[in-house]
Amino acid sequence: MDAGHIILGRPWQSDRRVCMMAFTNKYTFLHKGRKTTLIPLTPQEVYEDQVQLSGQKTKPQAKKEPTKSNKSLNYLAKSKQVKSSMSSDKPFLLFIFKGSFNLLIDNAPEIPSEMSKLLQDFQDVFPDDCPKGLPPVRGIEHQIDFVLDPLPNRPAYRTNPVETKELQRQIDELMDKGHIRESMSPCAVPVLLVPKKDGSWRMCVDCRAINNITVKYRHPIPRLDDMLDELHGSSIFSKIDLKSGYHQIRMKEGDEWKTAFKTKHGLYEWLVMPFGLTNAPSTFMRLMNHILRNFIGHFVVVYFDDILIYSKNLEEHLDHLASMESRWMKRKLQQSENGQVLRHHQERSWIQVGESTGGCFPALKDRLTNAPVLILPDFLKTFEIECDASGIGIGAVLMQDKKPIAFFSEKLGGATLNYPTYDKELYALVRALQTWQHYLWPKEFVIHTDHESLKHLKGQQKLNKRHARWVEFIETFPYVIKYKKGKDNVVADALSRRYTLLSTLDAKLLGFEQIKDLYASDSDFAEIYKSCSKFAFGRYYRQDGFLFYENRLCVPNCSLRDLFVREAHGGGLMGHFGVAKTLQVMRDHFHWPHMIRDVERICSRCATCKQSKSKVQPHGLYTPLPIPSHPWTDISMDFVLGLPRTRTGKDSIFVIVDRFSKMAHFVACHKTDDASHVAALFFKEIVRLHGMPRTIVSDRDTKFLSYFWKTLWSKLGTKLLFSTTCHPQTDGQTEVVNRTLGTLLRALIKKNLKSWDECLPHIEFAYNHAVHSASKFSPFEIVYGFKPISPLDLMPLPLSERLSTDGKHKAETVRKIHEQARRNIEAKTKQYAQQANKGRKEDDL
Repeated sequence: MDAGHIILGRPWQSDRRVCMMAFTNKYTFLHKGRKTTLIPLTPQEVYEDQVQLSGQKTKPQAKKEPTKSNKSLNYLAKSKQVKSSMSSDKPFLLFIFKGSFNLLIDNAPEIPSEMSKLLQDFQDVFPDDCPKGLPPVRGIEHQIDFVLDPLPNRPAYRTNPVETKELQRQIDELMDKGHIRESMSPCAVPVLLVPKKDGSWRMCVDCRAINNITVKYRHPIPRLDDMLDELHGSSIFSKIDLKSGYHQIRMKEGDEWKTAFKTKHGLYEWLVMPFGLTNAPSTFMRLMNHILRNFIGHFVVVYFDDILIYSKNLEEHLDHLASMESRWMKRKLQQSENGQVLRHHQERSWIQVGESTGGCFPALKDRLTNAPVLILPDFLKTFEIECDASGIGIGAVLMQDKKPIAFFSEKLGGATLNYPTYDKELYALVRALQTWQHYLWPKEFVIHTDHESLKHLKGQQKLNKRHARWVEFIETFPYVIKYKKGKDNVVADALSRRYTLLSTLDAKLLGFEQIKDLYASDSDFAEIYKSCSKFAFGRYYRQDGFLFYENRLCVPNCSLRDLFVREAHGGGLMGHFGVAKTLQVMRDHFHWPHMIRDVERICSRCATCKQSKSKVQPHGLYTPLPIPSHPWTDISMDFVLGLPRTRTGKDSIFVIVDRFSKMAHFVACHKTDDASHVAALFFKEIVRLHGMPRTIVSDRDTKFLSYFWKTLWSKLGTKLLFSTTCHPQTDGQTEVVNRTLGTLLRALIKKNLKSWDECLPHIEFAYNHAVHSASKFSPFEIVYGFKPISPLDLMPLPLSERLSTDGKHKAETVRKIHEQARRNIEAKTKQYAQQANKGRKEDDL
C-alpha cells in the first residue's frame, strides 16, 4: 500500500464538497473560490520531499498559496499544527499531497508575447463574472409565442433543507444580478438542483410544459462537416467561449411572464434568456450570425456559444483576434477566461527519433501508409471523382491530388438491382454528384470511370426516359469524363463490393476456443479428456484439442450448452419446434450428460412458444391411407387462407406435402388464383424439382373440382383423391402441416405482419430440416440422402467424417433410409390408429 491508496475521511469530503475520482484517486474541490485538485504522492516522492525538507535550514512557513506549478507542495495544515502534533505523545497521521489547479492554462503551450499584449488590451472582455444588470439591447431578443392551449401550472418539487437553502442562495444571486424578478404570472413550472462535476449545484428549470405549447422556430443550425471544410490551409486556431452566453440575451419585453418558475418561497420570472427553452438555440444562433456576419466564412466558425478563429500565420491571426475582440467590446459581450488560452499553433519541425521512440515511428509510418487519411478540401484546386458499380452496390471517392476527401457507397436494391451494367455505372455517377454537389459546382471537375461507354455521354443522340433524366441532371455540372482501367480504379471498386467482402468472412462463435481449456476442470469430462490424451477411450477421442463422442462434440458444463440449445430450438432456421425435435437436432451435433433436462428447461421457458403455440391442439378422426414407397410419388395439397396482404399482393399459401418423406413446399399465392394459375404454380415449384406424382390428395376446393383441373390430371395419368365432405381428417397430413405452418409463422414473423412471405424460405427449411416423429428421419435426408448444413454446422471444428464417393454405396444408403423410414411410418400409423379407435365400434354394413 502506498500513499496513493489512502482515502480521506467522509467528514472532510462532505464539509468541502469534494469530488473524488476513484480510478486516479484525485480530489477536486473549491479552495478560496478556485478549483483545486489534490494528487497523491507515491512513496518515492514522499521520501524525496522529506529529504528536501530535512536539508532546509529555515523554518517551514505556514500554509502556502498553491501555484500553477505542480512541483510546489500544498499544505492543508499549518506548520505550527504539525510541530505541536509531533511533540505530543498522541499518535497522528500526516497526509502529503501535491497541489495543482485544474486550469486549461496549466497544459496550454506558451503564449506568444504579441498575443499576450493583445489579450491585455482587451482585458475587459474577460471578466471574472458577468456584470450585474441586464445586457444591452442588441436588436435580437428571445421571444416566446404560445399556441392556443391551457397555460401550465406545475407544483414545485419537494426538496430537503440543504437543497432548499442552496436553491434560495442561487435565486438571491440571480436577483442581485438582475437576471430574474418576482412575478405574478398565471403559468409556472418547477425548478430542481443538478450536481456538477466539481461538487457544486446547478439550478435547472423544468421547461417541458412550456416547450409543449411553444411555437417552434426553425432557424438553421450549422453543419459540422461544412464548417470543417472551411479550415483548409489554416495552421493556427483560437477558440472563444462566451461566459453564460444565454444570460447575455434579453427576453423580449412582454414575454417575461412566460418564463415564470416557482419554488417553496415564491414565483419568479426571467429577464434574460434561460436554459432549457425550446427556441433558445435558434435565438442564440441568430445573435451570433447577426454580430459576426462579416467574419463568418472568412476566418470565423460559429457553433452556438463556441467560436473558432482560424488563420494561416501568427500575424494574420493577431489581426483576426483584434477584430473579434473589438466586435465583442462594441457589443458588450463577455468571454470565458478559458477561451483566451485554448489554442493550437502548428509550426514545421522535424521529428526526432530517439531510443524510446524507435518502435513508435515505424508503427506511425505503417498506419499512415496503410490507412487512408482524409484531407480537407481546397476549393481553389480541381476536384476528381472516381466511381464504379458492381452487381450489388455502387461506390465513389472524392479526391484532390490523389488524396481522398470523402467516400461514398450504397447497396443496390429493388429496381436498381436489376439495372444493366451501363445503367448501374451511370447511376453510380449520378449518386456521387448528388452527394457532393456542394463541392463540385460551379468549377470544372474530372470524373474517372472504368466503364468506357460513359466517355461518350455528351454525344449520345437517343436516350430513354431514365437516361434523359439522369443526363439532364449531370449536364448542370461543368465536368470532364476520363476513362480509367478497372485495375487502376481500385478504391471505388472496393467500395462497391464491401458487401461481397463481408459475405466471404468465416462464421465465428465468440468463446468457442475456450472449450478446450474447460475440459480439464469440467466435472463431466475431466477424467475422460485426460484418458484420451494419447489414444481413444471407448467411443471418446480427441482431435485438435476438442473432445468428441461418436463424431459429436462434447460440450463442458458452461453457458455454451444453453446457447446451442437455444439455437437448435429458436434459431433463424429452426422454427421453435418442441422438445423431441429440438433434442434430436442436438443429439446429431453435441453430447453431454442429461441433455434432455437442458432441452426441456429451455423449451418450457421459451417466451415465443408460449405466445405463439396453442395449449390445446385438437386432432380429428384418423383415416390411414396407403403408405407410399418412394418420395414424391404420392402427395397432398391444401391452401392456407386469410393471411394479411403482402406488398406483392399475396394473401394465401399453397401447401404441398410428400406423403412418404413428409417434405413440404410453401408457395405464396393469391386467393383469387383459378385452377390454371394453381397448375402453373405446381409445375413451376414441384414438377420441375420432383417430377409428376401418381396420386394427389386434396380437399373439395372449387379449384380442385373444376373441369380444367380434373381434365389436366387425367391426361397426365395422375389419380385425384378427394376428402369426404365435412370430413377434413381424410387429408389429415396436410391439415397438420397447415397447423405447424401457422405456428411457425407466429414464431418467426416480424412486427410487420405484411412481410410474412419473406419468412417462407426460412420456415420451409426449418420444417424440412427437423426430424419427423413418424419416419424418425428429416424429410431432407429421406429425399436427398444426407443432412443439410445448418448454422450449428458452421462451427470451426475439424472434419471427422468422410463421405463416400462410391455411387453404389450412396444408392444403398438411400435405399436403407427409405426402408427404415417406411417401417417407422407403418409402426407410427398402427400406433396412432389404435389410439384413435379406442372406444369405437366397427360398423356392420
